[in-house]
Amino acid sequence: MKKVILAALCVAGFSLVAAAQNKEEKIPTAEESATTEAERLEKVLKLEDWQVFYVDSTLRHDFVEMEAELKAMQEARVSNVDLYYDVQDRWFQQIEDTFRRYLDDDQWKKFVKNMSRGQKDSWKRREKKRKKEEQNKN
Repeated sequence: MKKVILAALCVAGFSLVAAAQNKEEKIPTAEESATTEAERLEKVLKLEDWQVFYVDSTLRHDFVEMEAELKAMQEARVSNVDLYYDVQDRWFQQIEDTFRRYLDDDQWKKFVKNMSRGQKDSWKRREKKRKKEEQNKN
């Protein structure tokens, strides 16, 4: 079960970088991942100071909350991997909705182009789900 959670967090990880410490790999906390991702986005998107504040605040809050929700599911021994993906997708959608309010059009296009792998996977799953729902309506 821990492997399932770990895999979900790795997929969700906006540029999760494992740091070697004492010859043991250390997985960054949600807050550390949020800080790393905020710094990366600041450079890639050329964010203004006020935008950096909102991006960093959003990521710190949402990453920590997503991690807590995934951990609660793990402790409840939820074994359906799709449920973990649903949680991840919901949090990524919330992050994207928030970012869209603070980024201009050029920055948004760069953001979409430079999403982390986990976020791109989430985006694709949500698009596939949306298209399937549209087909079912017709």
